[in-house]
Amino acid sequence: MQNGMMPPTQFSKQKPQATEISSSPLASEDVIVADSNLSDAPESSGLPKETEEKTSEETELEFEAKSSRDGAWYDVAMFLAHRVLSSGELEVRVRYQGFGAEEDEWVNVKKAVRERSIPLESSECRKVSAGDLVLCFRENSDQATYFDAHIVEVEKKLHDIRGCRCLFLVRYDHDQTEEKVHLRRLCRRPSY
Repeated sequence: MQNGMMPPTQFSKQKPQATEISSSPLASEDVIVADSNLSDAPESSGLPKETEEKTSEETELEFEAKSSRDGAWYDVAMFLAHRVLSSGELEVRVRYQGFGAEEDEWVNVKKAVRERSIPLESSECRKVSAGDLVLCFRENSDQATYFDAHIVEVEKKLHDIRGCRCLFLVRYDHDQTEEKVHLRRLCRRPSY
C-alpha cells in the first residue's frame, strides 16, 4: 500500500460504479468457482418491496478490509468479484477507497472483511476500557495506516474546549508494540 491512503474513518459520499476486472489465472485445484462479478448477483432479498426499499435506504453498510500486503485495515470502495476456494473459503476482490486498480487484492471474507469501524467522539472516552479492541491510527515517516490494537491502560484527564485529553496506552495486535495515543486516533468496533 502506498502513503496517502483514505483512513477508515473517512466516508465517501459517492456510490462507486461496478467495473469488470480480469483476475490472474490460478491453479484449477485452488478455485472451485472462478471469480464472478458481484453485479451479476440477484438484486431481490426476498423481502416485500416496500420493506426492501426502506431497508436499503436506512442501512447502507460500509466495510473495511485487512490488506495482506501490510496487515492494515482500509476502507472498501467496492467489492469487484468473489470466488470460492477448494477449501470452501470465500474470498472477495476489493478496491480500496482512494486507491486504483493496481492495489486491488483478494481477501478472505471471514478473516479480513468487516463492518467499518466508527470514530470515537470526545464524550465516548468513558466507554473505553482496558482490554477493548480498537482500530488505531498509526503514523510513521513512510506511511499512515490503521491497525487493530487493544487498550492496555486508560489515563483519565480533564476535558477542555478541545475535547477529550485522556491518554490511552494501546498494544498493536500485529507487532505487540505499545504507544500512548489520544482518543482522536481511535475507532471503535460497531456494537450489535
